[in-house]
Amino acid sequence: MFKQMGRHGRHRQMGDAPFSSQAEGACGQRRFMRGEGHHRHFGRGGRAARFLEHGDLRLLVLHLISQEPRHGYDLIKAIEDLTGGAYAPSPGVIYPTLTMLEELGQAEATAEGSKKLYRITESGRAALAENQELTAAILARLAGTPGRQAALPVMRAMENVKTALRLRLGGRDASPETMRRIADTLDEAARKIEEL
Repeated sequence: MFKQMGRHGRHRQMGDAPFSSQAEGACGQRRFMRGEGHHRHFGRGGRAARFLEHGDLRLLVLHLISQEPRHGYDLIKAIEDLTGGAYAPSPGVIYPTLTMLEELGQAEATAEGSKKLYRITESGRAALAENQELTAAILARLAGTPGRQAALPVMRAMENVKTALRLRLGGRDASPETMRRIADTLDEAARKIEEL
């Protein structure tokens, strides 16, 4: 079984804990954003990554290098392609994953100038075979992720909320009643989103 060491030395199955991080953006314009002009990568190393559980990325990398040897950058692009641009892991996530696979004996690297080309080992193929159903589930989850274009309206709306808050609160002191009404409005929006 493909396992990892958890905190305090406890073994955990792949997928025990959520894989999450945080992405933050800024919009300094006074006008609200409209249309399809916002091209930030939704979830690039950020919140869209939460559909990957801890350990899934290692199995996904094994799957990709089992198809053909790849550089770290190639793996980032391949994962981005699998999600339609919705998520691309950062180098700070991919390269430690590759290093761990090397340490587990499931991947090996050969130097090509300043780059490393990673390929799967027999041990890696065995781990992949033992987790065939999980691999299929991960790939299906990735394929079902909304692509970048589908996420643009959500990102635009998020920027509009931040802009409205800056305009309303940035230049003057707001009364306690105004602050309460803003908080109530945001809480109500959050509840409605959770119910979707």
